[in-house]
Amino acid sequence: MSLVLIIDDDHQLCTSFSKLLLQEGYSTATAFSGTEGIEQAHIVNPDLIVLDIRLPDMSGIEVFEVLHAHYPKLPVIIITAFGNTETAIGAIQKGAYDFIYKPFDVPEMLQLVEKAIITGRCMSSLVEVNPGPENYSGREALVGSSRQMLEVYKAIGRVSSTNATVLIRGESGTGKELASRAIYNYSDRVDLPFMVVNCVAIPETLLESELFGYEKGTFTGATHRRLGKIEQARGGTVFLDEVGDMPLSIQAKLLRLLQENSIERLGGKEPIDVDVRIIAATNRDLEKAVREGKFREDLYYRLRVVSITMPPLRERKDDINILVTYLLARLTKEMAITSPGITSEAIAKLSRYDWPGNIRELSNTLKKTLIFNRGAPILAEDISFPSIIRPHDATGPAIAKTIQAWIRHVLKSGEHERSYDFCLDHIASVIIQEGLSMTKGNRSQAAKILGISRPTLHAKMEKYGIDQAVEQDD
Repeated sequence: MSLVLIIDDDHQLCTSFSKLLLQEGYSTATAFSGTEGIEQAHIVNPDLIVLDIRLPDMSGIEVFEVLHAHYPKLPVIIITAFGNTETAIGAIQKGAYDFIYKPFDVPEMLQLVEKAIITGRCMSSLVEVNPGPENYSGREALVGSSRQMLEVYKAIGRVSSTNATVLIRGESGTGKELASRAIYNYSDRVDLPFMVVNCVAIPETLLESELFGYEKGTFTGATHRRLGKIEQARGGTVFLDEVGDMPLSIQAKLLRLLQENSIERLGGKEPIDVDVRIIAATNRDLEKAVREGKFREDLYYRLRVVSITMPPLRERKDDINILVTYLLARLTKEMAITSPGITSEAIAKLSRYDWPGNIRELSNTLKKTLIFNRGAPILAEDISFPSIIRPHDATGPAIAKTIQAWIRHVLKSGEHERSYDFCLDHIASVIIQEGLSMTKGNRSQAAKILGISRPTLHAKMEKYGIDQAVEQDD
């Protein structure tokens, strides 16, 4: 459970914000002065600090400078008033994660908290490459001894110490983010920021400002200057996840960054020099996207200076035994239980399955089994797979045939110019709505069930026009 330290002399705000965070699954600690906040940070070891810029004994900026000197990778969100905007921007240039105005918008603040904690985890949690079994319960790791994974390890070793742009390719759930963090961990920029931007989780209208920032007055509501994630990461690394979904208009700006090492904020007139390393990841067929005019060819070649492909689990089934051992060690530590072990028959059953969700699906399957087997060794009969793709099951093929019939109807009708995207979007929309329905509109729980982040869920709800009124947890 992530812990948020709130440093603010407003007791009422601390109390109400703490209750809100507890409802969202976080734990909290509070401090009402700068001195107390610094002491609490040393004691509770928070995952995130929310810091008011005005405190009774010292300024929030002074508190930030002390904390940042001790914990350079600990994300700090500054709470500020409109008059303190330039001061807050100065804090960001010194390493603060972001700032937000008081009184803050609750959904906006919750999204910012989630993104900041994810960023802090990515910067602080080292990713090991193929560690021994005795270290499985420690740091996150890329594991496996298959030929494909050995090639991945070699590529990470060769590229980490360079400043080359890296494109990581592979299906969802294969470990692209872990690979990006391993490259960062072994690079010369490891002590500098690591910013994660999910290009599909952020609505297109906001993605450009998230990346490049904007000047005051650029659009309605732009009451202050805001720095983008690329500018915040100066000297460090920016990980662009799902870069294949980036709109063409923003691709042009990314190309300029890669060619000239400079950006322009929205509404800005002067180029801003930035030194960042770009690591990008995608599960898309970029070559096809280039042919279809959906992805710039010049950007494609700029991104793939070095290309690393994460193999799907079905092509490295010899690694399943190792992966199960690793995942059980991680999961049982996370759940604070003793590992019950697993039978060879259960391993064999896991090895026969094709794993369309790859390692993420394997991890979720094992976690579900651990929850229900109550400490007994995991048997083959304890393991179940989704019915739609379970072999030799009458239900799965029936559902598949229904979906196939609907898709054939769409394709034959010729009513949609982009039938492929239309079908995918329709099915994704149904899945999102079912997740929200199962949780009675609680989007935090729905995101967990669906295995996606809360910002990703928000973005997809907006994309598919799903009624916001069903959400009850805000």
